[in-house]
Amino acid sequence: MTRVLVTGGAKGVGAAIVRALAAAGHDVDFTYRSSAEQALALAAEIAAAHSGRAIQALPLDLSDKAALDAFCEAREGESYFGLVHNAGQPYDSLAAMMVQDKAEAAMQVNFWAFTRLAKSLMRSMIRARSGRIVAIGSVAALRGNPGNAAYAASKGALISYAKTLAVETGKRGVTVNVIAPGFVDTDMMAPYAAYRDKMQGQIPAGRFARPEEVGGLAAFLMSEPAAYITGAVIPIDGGVTAQLGVHR
Repeated sequence: MTRVLVTGGAKGVGAAIVRALAAAGHDVDFTYRSSAEQALALAAEIAAAHSGRAIQALPLDLSDKAALDAFCEAREGESYFGLVHNAGQPYDSLAAMMVQDKAEAAMQVNFWAFTRLAKSLMRSMIRARSGRIVAIGSVAALRGNPGNAAYAASKGALISYAKTLAVETGKRGVTVNVIAPGFVDTDMMAPYAAYRDKMQGQIPAGRFARPEEVGGLAAFLMSEPAAYITGAVIPIDGGVTAQLGVHR
């Protein structure tokens, strides 16, 4: 039985990832920042649906460096098979209007928290010569989009880091990959409700992704058939990154 840590697992894509991993037979620890009620309800729901699964909801604010250090140090002696860094912090601003503190806060949650967690958990994976690390990136890192400079840069940093880490750990049985979702049908899309039809019309698949589709891909990357996939960036975007983007 293998144990996986998921960041930001209380709702949306994170909750779908936790459910998919539990269904695939993994024990799951997942972090949450402010959604305590949802997190505890999710843990209880999954434990009831999958008897024998150990599901833990753990409070952690990834923007708090001291709290993150303490969390990592407490787990350095423990054995994890997988890490899925799903937690993310949006920040929309034109580059000319960017507020440095807000941009750095997004980078801390989206990127630096991932490197800190990976540094701690990969040691047991390397010793076991078996492990899976997955970062949830974004198609924003693959295509320029006005207003996304800081957020896209944080997700682009994930890609560069993951590729290097994949090369460094490849001979030790550890895989490192990035999932790059496009528009996913979660609460985060609520501010764009007025533009939904127009946005979906520009997606080749004609719709937003379902959280379960991202969760299923994360669970697959933790599976035995995915053992030879490493250093990959896998878009799950309905074809957005495949098209030119200028329409007649």
